[in-house]
Amino acid sequence: MDQLRNGMPATLLGEVVWRKSRFSNPSGNCVELAQLPCGGVAVRNSRDPEGPALVYAHGEIDAFIRGVKNGEFDDLARVILEE
Repeated sequence: MDQLRNGMPATLLGEVVWRKSRFSNPSGNCVELAQLPCGGVAVRNSRDPEGPALVYAHGEIDAFIRGVKNGEFDDLARVILEE
């Protein structure tokens, strides 16, 4: 695997397993994430699976997910899902 860098083609990440939210839209277009062997996480756009991937350290993803769970990005969503 090449040195990991932001914007690298997702195809260069090797045999990672990409996952998307069960809340993704019916056509399947969504943000996908993959665990990297180094412990980081890659993010790509499912509409362009061979396109660029953003690579984040575990701590960066942890902070982002905590922020999402805390509602810090609710204003960016078109529809807020009620539980």
